Amino acid sequence: LLGESIMTVTASPISLYEQDLLLWTEETIRHLKAKNFDDLDLDNLIEEIETLGRSEKKELKSRLLVLFEHLLKRLYVPMPLEYNGWERTIREQRIQLELVLEVSPSLKSQLQESCDQAWRLALKKVQGDYPDTEFPTTIPFSTERLTLLNQNFWQS
Repeated sequence: LLGESIMTVTASPISLYEQDLLLWTEETIRHLKAKNFDDLDLDNLIEEIETLGRSEKKELKSRLLVLFEHLLKRLYVPMPLEYNGWERTIREQRIQLELVLEVSPSLKSQLQESCDQAWRLALKKVQGDYPDTEFPTTIPFSTERLTLLNQNFWQS
């Protein structure tokens, strides 16, 4: 034992980002406001901004998915006692979509692509939930933003 060296393992210090996200955010804001760019944790700041962008896109798709699920049910599932609830959900999702598009207007350019993906997923869900109901495989109404957010497709 006398000739053997003892290895010690030192843990790398835990960053503020890993310790306390809120405190890290507040510190980052202080550095930005003071134009103290040298002390910014750029790697984590970039990661957070990228996450924010992905979150906005996910919010758009998620709201469209719920909207399409309830539109499909309202238009094709013959359960009149459920219509009121489905219509309330449709109205709520439309309001939330308007808010998302107001906060991030650039998402309007991704609306069609997001509609296509959300439609595919909504169709898969309602087909599983209502296997005896025949649903259209393509979107049977306009996905133009104003139409999608305002028209009650079940009323002629």
